[in-house]
Amino acid sequence: MGEFEPEAWTPLTPPAAFAMPTQPAPTGPAGIPPQPVAPAPVAPDPALSWTAMTPPADRPVVTFGEPEGYDEQARPVPLAARLRSRTTVAAVCVVLGFGLIGGAATGSWLTGGSGDDGAPDTFAAAAELWHSIPVDQLFPPTVQGTGAGPGGADRTWTRIAVAPDSGCQNAFDPLLRKVLAPAGCRRLLRATYTDATRSYVTTVGLLFTKADAAAMSSLDARFRKEGLDRRADLMPRPYAAKDTLAAAFGDKQRASWTVSVLTDTPVVVFAVSGWADGRTVDTPQPAADATQSGATADPAQAGLGNEAQGLSDRIERAFRKTADAATEEPS
Repeated sequence: MGEFEPEAWTPLTPPAAFAMPTQPAPTGPAGIPPQPVAPAPVAPDPALSWTAMTPPADRPVVTFGEPEGYDEQARPVPLAARLRSRTTVAAVCVVLGFGLIGGAATGSWLTGGSGDDGAPDTFAAAAELWHSIPVDQLFPPTVQGTGAGPGGADRTWTRIAVAPDSGCQNAFDPLLRKVLAPAGCRRLLRATYTDATRSYVTTVGLLFTKADAAAMSSLDARFRKEGLDRRADLMPRPYAAKDTLAAAFGDKQRASWTVSVLTDTPVVVFAVSGWADGRTVDTPQPAADATQSGATADPAQAGLGNEAQGLSDRIERAFRKTADAATEEPS
């Protein structure tokens, strides 16, 4: 209402023209004076009414403006304009949101996907990598084994032979072949390495199975539960390439081994080690035991458990890295 204060209303004095004439007071019977006559009512000036259409010239005009708010810099802004602006922005956001959702849905329809996950089936894709990845990526010519030796010593392995890719016939002892049979055999890849001193030879392999993720998980659970990776009658066979340092690396020369069933790809990684001079081993020892502190068996003392475990671990890591890169969805 501003600083305006309404004037107090006071009745107006009727003009002289409307004054009542003076008459002598009549007397009633028995000397009773007559009752006074009430003056005629006087209507208030219409100009002073709250409902008057046109205010007097000397009275201020009061108007009710739009309510104000404040912007980020404390400047007054009409709330109506601000509300209109916010309503417009909200409407634009809704339109854009529906547009993005519609675009995503259209994209999934065009590509035949669900729209929830466009990633390829990396498990199935990994099963085909055996024929699409160069051998030097699967089995590098030189493998560095930092801290892989006994007491954390470093190791370096040099590849001396690569077996032709093949099936699994005659590649495993009969009992191991029976254990692996539920997973199937798609392809078997192997290579043989020697250490920097050329004292030891180690064959490392990648068995690409035909199994799905559930079957690989079941096989891994069986190996763990039954301790199949520690049984000497389930040792993998070496690849003894002719005219190499591993030419005499046969079944009787196997000293230590490891078998790892992967569950994120249909692959079994294994390694088996022995002496390069062809000596036989009466009591082979699994790498899991030969690498334990305080182990006294010959394979453990010679570090052959570290040879098998260290090389297998690094070939497995390289394969996982290659598989991840090969099956990533293009950006």
